[in-house]
Amino acid sequence: MDSFLETSAKLSTALAESGRELRDNSCCYKVIGSTKAQRPGEREMLWVGLSGGIACGKSTVAKVLRSRGFTVIDADILARDVVRSGTAAHAEIVQIFGTDSVSVDGELNRSKVAALVFANRELLAKLESIIHPLVRRQTEILKQALQARGESLAFYDVPLLFEKKMQGLFDQIVVVSCAPELQISRLMARNQLTETEASNRIAAQLPLREKIAGADHVIENNGDTSALEHSVDSLLEALLPRPDKS
Repeated sequence: MDSFLETSAKLSTALAESGRELRDNSCCYKVIGSTKAQRPGEREMLWVGLSGGIACGKSTVAKVLRSRGFTVIDADILARDVVRSGTAAHAEIVQIFGTDSVSVDGELNRSKVAALVFANRELLAKLESIIHPLVRRQTEILKQALQARGESLAFYDVPLLFEKKMQGLFDQIVVVSCAPELQISRLMARNQLTETEASNRIAAQLPLREKIAGADHVIENNGDTSALEHSVDSLLEALLPRPDKS
């Protein structure tokens, strides 16, 4: 089982690139306008929530951010880490869901647990009451560590940011979106779904328009990879403090 330090190291890995060339693609990054003031001074770390619609490219944006040298903490990775075999949370979940919820390697069978809570709100609430406090605590540890080492900007990748009403935890919020037809086709290809299945999966999510309405910055991922990289760079220009020329 990974320790907190090992997990922190994994999450903080920066895949640095050099000599990249930005192609002249139309930028699809938008500043919506924040009601939250950015933190003053370069020594304060800007804490940015990263979310978006399913199959819109949020994970790709996170990968690009890491390649630019910025830390992106992944809420899903933390949620898996806090319930690893041997933890108190793992034992508590197995007690609730039974031994059928455990895979042959001793770890939780996430697909079986997901199937059990899908139609049972009471079980889902119990599961979340175990996992969420642990994820919040570990997130705060990682956030403080980043702040202590002088990071000016860090991201928290969390799919259910709006569903769990986490907006107040962040200085800024970025939402990744794409055109509806692209979202359906990408989800079909990624998850091997029919068009109807993909449409139903999207319909079960919080509408993308509501996420966009709650965002400070929107990246519209309707183009190719280089266009998306261009948009991420435009986002970083807007988020990073400008040098004092005085």
